[in-house]
Amino acid sequence: MTQCPLVTSDWLFDHLSDPHLRIIDASWHMPAANRDAQKEYVAAHIGGAVFFDIDRYAAPSDLPHMMPSVTAFSQFVGALGIAQNDTIVVYDTSGLFSAARVWWMFKKFGAQSVFVLDGGLRRWISKGQPIESGSVVPLPAEFNAKSFAHAIVSAEQVQESITSGTDQIYDARSLARFTGDEKEARPGLRSGHIPGSLNLPFSDLQEEGCLKSLDELQAIFEALDFDPAKPVITLP
Repeated sequence: MTQCPLVTSDWLFDHLSDPHLRIIDASWHMPAANRDAQKEYVAAHIGGAVFFDIDRYAAPSDLPHMMPSVTAFSQFVGALGIAQNDTIVVYDTSGLFSAARVWWMFKKFGAQSVFVLDGGLRRWISKGQPIESGSVVPLPAEFNAKSFAHAIVSAEQVQESITSGTDQIYDARSLARFTGDEKEARPGLRSGHIPGSLNLPFSDLQEEGCLKSLDELQAIFEALDFDPAKPVITLP
């Protein structure tokens, strides 16, 4: 049976005393938002949560958020006090945004039990559950990351896929960014989309920061003629 990638705020509250639970604030904001995710974390976070800096924990590159090496990821998260056998819950302040990216990173690097908090910090606070301020200084742990090469494709592989039609390519940005009617938020990036890709905005899959129901998600994918047997390439 496939493990559900989500946990509720009630589930997390009930498991806060679990000695093997590790909570991660993975908040990140687009440049135009003019928000400092780390400062917001220090001001208010779920008790015991450590801050995962998506900009810092990436491979050195002119491009944003390139996947780090196996060694670098092991060092990054080990310093955060996280081991691959821990139960890891990732959240963000938006509800369901950057937390999903960090969840995916942990999955591909070999974490055995990692989840996203459905609704994020916003839902946690709305339910009156406790928050803390200040920084958390964890005890170092050992995280032995595994290779993620099978989960990543190169630009050349995407080009081959466009030519062959072997994969379904989905672009998770807003429709206006997909069509090029809205300029990209990051400086230097061209507008528009990859030829042959389909638009599936991540925001269409959620409501008030929570993932939509299985029936609603199924209807969305059926409308796109999604083929679950065909390989998928996703684009942020």
